[in-house]
Amino acid sequence: MAAGLAEIDWRAPWLAPWRALGEPLAKQVLAGAAQPDVLNQAPYAPVRFVAQSALPEGMAYERFIFECGGVPTREGLHDFFNALCWMTFPQSKKKLNQLQATEIATAGIQSVRGPVRDAVTVFDENAALLFAPDAVWEALAARQWARLFGELRPLWAQAQLLIFGHAALEKLVEPYKSITAHVWRVAENWNSMAQLDAWLAQDLTAAKLAAKPFVPLPVLGVPGWSQGNEDPAFYADAGVFRPARRVPQNAQ
Repeated sequence: MAAGLAEIDWRAPWLAPWRALGEPLAKQVLAGAAQPDVLNQAPYAPVRFVAQSALPEGMAYERFIFECGGVPTREGLHDFFNALCWMTFPQSKKKLNQLQATEIATAGIQSVRGPVRDAVTVFDENAALLFAPDAVWEALAARQWARLFGELRPLWAQAQLLIFGHAALEKLVEPYKSITAHVWRVAENWNSMAQLDAWLAQDLTAAKLAAKPFVPLPVLGVPGWSQGNEDPAFYADAGVFRPARRVPQNAQ
């Protein structure tokens, strides 16, 4: 079953980095081939994609990948985009898996994830990678939405933004205004996915992830990612473009 793959609009700006790899694979799945089989035949697969049934009952998904080198894969959008991430960012995905496996080996499976496992999950599912001028980053971190997308709007032409999280990519197949990614700042611009992957794999450390240096970004606010955001009123929706939290004086 190719649930959802037929709904992918590969012309969407957030899918531009994924189209060359993903569109031909999606067509094969839509033609009736089993999704894991199609993914394993791709020229960039750094791991094996196995049926979900290969995951033993009671075994953690992350531990299985770490120990067996196979990624349990279901039919449908979520695991399809996860596979594209593995193919495009093999070093970074391996690093994320190593961090998860280390935490599981140390603390076991708890009812509540520790800070590192929690941050790795957030990154893996919902991260966006952003290289941008300092002024853009500072306005984003301060949630100065009117300035970020008004006064500083021309500076977005100097930025690079990539949706990394496969859950975020899945949501964007049917985009809605409130989809918000967890942005991770990239320190240098990139000329290729391989370059970005190498940098990111080094930047993803347990200590940095535990600090959760994410900044929220409602992605349809990005210039060129929605026709509606050409109107400044688009950003007046405080339910989506939320102001920065105020720290109580007695907490300072």
